[in-house]
Amino acid sequence: MAEKINVLMCGSEYTTGWTGSGASTSDKKIGVVGLTLFDLRRLGKVDKLGMAAVNGKKYPAIREHLAKNIGQVYKDMDLSFDAFPAEDQVDPDAYKTAIDKMSPGEAVIVFTPDTTHYPIALYALNHGLHVLITKPATKLLEHHKELIKIAKEKGLILDSTRYIATAKARAKALGEFNFFNAWMSQPKLQLDTFKAWAGKESDISYYLSSHHIDICCWILQDIAIPTRVVASASAGIATTDYNCVDGTEDTITLLVDWQSTKSSAHRGTGVYTASWTAPLKQGIHTAQHWYYMGEKGEINVDQAHRGYDLTVDETGKAWYNPFYMKYSPSASGHFDGQRGYGYISIESFIDAARAVNAGTAKADDFDKHGLPTIANTVLTTAILNAGRISLDEKRPVGIKKIGESWELE
Repeated sequence: MAEKINVLMCGSEYTTGWTGSGASTSDKKIGVVGLTLFDLRRLGKVDKLGMAAVNGKKYPAIREHLAKNIGQVYKDMDLSFDAFPAEDQVDPDAYKTAIDKMSPGEAVIVFTPDTTHYPIALYALNHGLHVLITKPATKLLEHHKELIKIAKEKGLILDSTRYIATAKARAKALGEFNFFNAWMSQPKLQLDTFKAWAGKESDISYYLSSHHIDICCWILQDIAIPTRVVASASAGIATTDYNCVDGTEDTITLLVDWQSTKSSAHRGTGVYTASWTAPLKQGIHTAQHWYYMGEKGEINVDQAHRGYDLTVDETGKAWYNPFYMKYSPSASGHFDGQRGYGYISIESFIDAARAVNAGTAKADDFDKHGLPTIANTVLTTAILNAGRISLDEKRPVGIKKIGESWELE
């Protein structure tokens, strides 16, 4: 049997649901990463936990939040974790202190601002640790390729968050790819939440379109490859109404040309749009829609309205996603969300890391399975990086494979 694994959680908001000013206003008010790992510890897969953030002064409120909303709700949950930095300190490099205390073969899960993904993952890999990164894995293609190289050399798991396989299987039956259109948005209040980095360190395309671009790239493995990206953006709300820095885009669209890998006659088009200026009271935190048209059929997915809505006098109607995380306890009083794809994404990473540690699998075995490892998600970063260049330089950007390396032109 594989040994339990120690895990460091980098980032506090998505980990715990605590924003610094209170519980998150999203549908993930008690977080995803921490809750999942607390439950995996209950189930015997995880041992010691650590959490690395920037502001240690938040930890007393975070522990109180977790005790009230997890400890008092679910049975048998051990909520203990080592905190970095200390509760009286502020330290943007606290993750380094935490990682320095870890041993090779342990794991790091990164849910932090986009620009920090690469340095945290690089530091963790160089210490012999398995890593799971939320999207985007990196902002620059060169950084992505460097992480691929290091993970391969060290035989470590380096994953991005995962999806359920039904869409890929269904798309494969539709023949050659023709058209993909995706829309993802969040309400304008996110501009207050992300004001520290919005428009300065990253943009809404990296933050949201990374998910739909990754889905599309995953579906099109062995079907088509991207060849050119042209980006366009709207602006004005973020900079005038929310005092974001000059140049912060409201909505970004990437237009991507795809070429079939099997037929020179077949080309496809992908349109990926993301916005953080959606209405404040649209009843959903994240609007997610995508459409796929193949040679023999189509797929139309509304990931925002899942047939599950709730109407309350004070707040009106809201739609919920019952497939991502289930927060209601089981009949026995235990956490009962093990079948949600938010949970599965983290559990599958933990299982893969433990299997590699036990010697029953090799890290590159998971590349062959088509899972979203760092090697299998390189084109997602290529498209996002090309889109940023296209916006900044006002030109199309080509994507080309030279030997075994993907390059931007």
